[in-house]
Parts: sequence; C-alpha cells; structure tokens
Amino acid sequence: MSTAVFAGFLLSLSLILAIGAQNAFVLRQGLARQHVFWVCLTCAASDALLIAAGVAGFGSIGSALPWFEPVMRFGGAGFLLWYGWRNARSAWAGGHALAAEGPARVSLHRTILTVLALTWLNPHVYLDTVVLLGSVSAQYDDRLSFGVGAVLASFCFFFALGYGARMLAPLFARPRSWQILDGLIAVTMWAIAVKLLTM
Repeated sequence: MSTAVFAGFLLSLSLILAIGAQNAFVLRQGLARQHVFWVCLTCAASDALLIAAGVAGFGSIGSALPWFEPVMRFGGAGFLLWYGWRNARSAWAGGHALAAEGPARVSLHRTILTVLALTWLNPHVYLDTVVLLGSVSAQYDDRLSFGVGAVLASFCFFFALGYGARMLAPLFARPRSWQILDGLIAVTMWAIAVKLLTM
C-alpha cells in the first residue's frame, strides 16, 4: 500500500469515526436489519463522490458560491431538528424490541431518502470530504491514490458499522435498549443542529 493510499485511508477514517447523524442512522438500520446493504452503499458512494470532488480541486466551492454554506447549514439544522424529534418521540413511546423482523419496517425508498438527507444536508460532510480531504490531497504527488485510500476507508467503515451492529442484537432484544438508543440519537441530532445554527 503506497504512502498516499495509507494517508488517505487513515485521515478519512479518523473523520468518519466521530459519532454523527449519519453514523447513528446506519447503526440503527444495522440493528433493525433493514435495508443495511443499500444504506451502507448509499453512505459510502456519497462519500466517494464528495471525496472525488475534493481531490479533483473543488474545495473552493464555498468561495465560488457564497450562498451555498448558509443554505446547507440552515437546511441541515432544520432536518436534524425534525429527525431528532421523531427519535425522541419513539424513545418516549417505547415498545420496540429486536424481533426476527426488527421494529416497524420502513420502505427502501423512504430509508434511502432519509440517509441521503442526513448525508447531503450536513455541511460538515462537505468540510470533511470536499474541503479538508481535498486540500490535504494536494500535498501528495499521487492525489488519485490518496483519494482511493480515503474512499476505501469510507466503504470499510460503513459496511463494518452496518453489519457489525448485528453483534449487538441480543442487547436490543429488550425494548428499554431501543428507548435508550433512540434517546441518544435524538440528543445527537439536536446537538449537531444547535452547533450548525450557532456556527
């Protein structure tokens, strides 16, 4: 593995590891065993597109389009507040348990729309992938290898998170565990939304 690939992999992985709205959603889908492959693929493919844009030199999008950052920031905050409210309501109601089919099944269409919104309406995704990874890649002669490493990290992480969540299945056979998870997700969503609104 070349130095550029390794550097891209490590930097990308360190950025993705932070608990955020997208990761919380992937974890929940993995626990429920609902559309896991498509959710992981959507997250990783979205990252790949953004990383490719950054490595190709589009890291200055914020300067070229001054309206882009505030639109993404307020739109993302609004979506996160709404999604957090949904999880908070689910935590309050309780009653979920991880049976063989998992909690109430949501259609693939709605699930993908949710994960796309969590990904593309989050300004931090652009800062991490397009701006940060894009600018760091410029330090390497082989920018393509750096980008490949970064994309590889994204695919490895999301599929490990989505399918690795199944190891927690015995814990989430208890309704109380789902209430705690939904509560934590709601708090995470709201905290990110507040951070976006106070930037």
